[in-house]
Amino acid sequence: MAIEPKKHEMPTQDPVIREKNFKEVALGYTAEIAVEEASRCLNCKNKPCVKGCPVNIDIPDFISCIKKGDFEGAYDIISCSSSLPAVCGRVCPQESQCEKHCTLGIKFEPVGIGRLERFVADWHNEHSKKMPEKPESKNIKVAVIGSGPSGLTCAGDLAKKGYNVTVFEALHSAGGVLVYGIPEFRLPKAIVAKEIETLKALGVDIETDVVIGKTLTIDELFDNGYEAVFVGSGAGLPKFMGIKGEGCNGVYSANEFLTRINLMKAYEPGSHTPIRCGHKVLVVGGGNVAMDAARCAKRLGADVSIVYRRTENELPARKEEVEHAKEEGINFMFLTSPVEILGDENGNVTGMVCREMTLSEPDESGRAKPIPLYDSDFSVKADCVIMALGTSPNPLIRNTTEGLETRKWGGIIVNDEGQTSRDGVYAGGDAVTGSATVILAMGAGKQAAFAIDEYLTEKHS
Repeated sequence: MAIEPKKHEMPTQDPVIREKNFKEVALGYTAEIAVEEASRCLNCKNKPCVKGCPVNIDIPDFISCIKKGDFEGAYDIISCSSSLPAVCGRVCPQESQCEKHCTLGIKFEPVGIGRLERFVADWHNEHSKKMPEKPESKNIKVAVIGSGPSGLTCAGDLAKKGYNVTVFEALHSAGGVLVYGIPEFRLPKAIVAKEIETLKALGVDIETDVVIGKTLTIDELFDNGYEAVFVGSGAGLPKFMGIKGEGCNGVYSANEFLTRINLMKAYEPGSHTPIRCGHKVLVVGGGNVAMDAARCAKRLGADVSIVYRRTENELPARKEEVEHAKEEGINFMFLTSPVEILGDENGNVTGMVCREMTLSEPDESGRAKPIPLYDSDFSVKADCVIMALGTSPNPLIRNTTEGLETRKWGGIIVNDEGQTSRDGVYAGGDAVTGSATVILAMGAGKQAAFAIDEYLTEKHS
């Protein structure tokens, strides 16, 4: 039987309909489509796709189960390596990881690994009532700071080994960036909640509204009987450009804008902290967060443009997210950089002065540098500007933890196993790397869990 050269299309909401709602854009494979897509897998013996997966899911094995119609068996294989399969199937950049290494991709389009993972997880959540059994306790306490992807992964892997794990979350809802950062139309919050319930069944305790560094310090956690600590507090401190007018009303960091929409539902009538979106929105940046902010603003009824200082070819956002943004009517202003934000006499945003850019020849890293074209300034009207320029770790933990070494920009310094300069303290995810992907954060949490287990096993031997 000839191999289908292209992966099966993902069914989606019509752009005209979805730009007015927050329902999930991608609708998922049916069982029939999933089996057909799985049949494209060559079942390579050397499994190159696994090498591209930060959490080392046995991809050919779970796809083989799908071929046979054994969807629950496929889920069991995935869940051996991943604590968040339904999340990963939706938001992981598979095109630059597992699918990048797919042998089929040499000649044709790679197998839709991410789409298949999502199908399996969704099938399990819909059809299976089975919950994991809580392992026998070792009676050893481990604290995990932050309930984002790195923290949840670390907590899940340690709980499976019998440790008494408590996750401390600063916000009122668990999930970290999965609930405050990624919009409902990309990652439904019910999916995150289901994954968290699975972790709770393993024995993971989650305490919300606890700000480590304020409510408790890391040293106090040790005083309270915790024998190891994992810092997965993320990178929630937004970056700004430092240009004139950034203090105007109507200027948001993407972090604040998305948190208020995703977690606080500040756009709903009667909100105690209503969000000001306006009619004309400019989003500065080109990553996935910029796409998320722009697409949220579009759903609130705004005319939205993304301002990016390089060309479309250099956009760091996933190709799929860029395509979805275009389909929803979002405008792109390439080779454009903000110079000043304009405001009226009351300090409200009225527009932005922009400068045209050109690109240099690629540098040693292979990336072209944007160069300003002087005497090219022009003004654009706007009543809301969203800065999506990345984030850095909050300084609270490093400022309250003596002996914890960090980089100049705030990232916690760790070795290859995730161990920090403090004995018994490990870290991973955005708190170490700065803004990165969900799956890389999960990989760091998994590595740290392995190292913590080794550390505590040796300590108690």
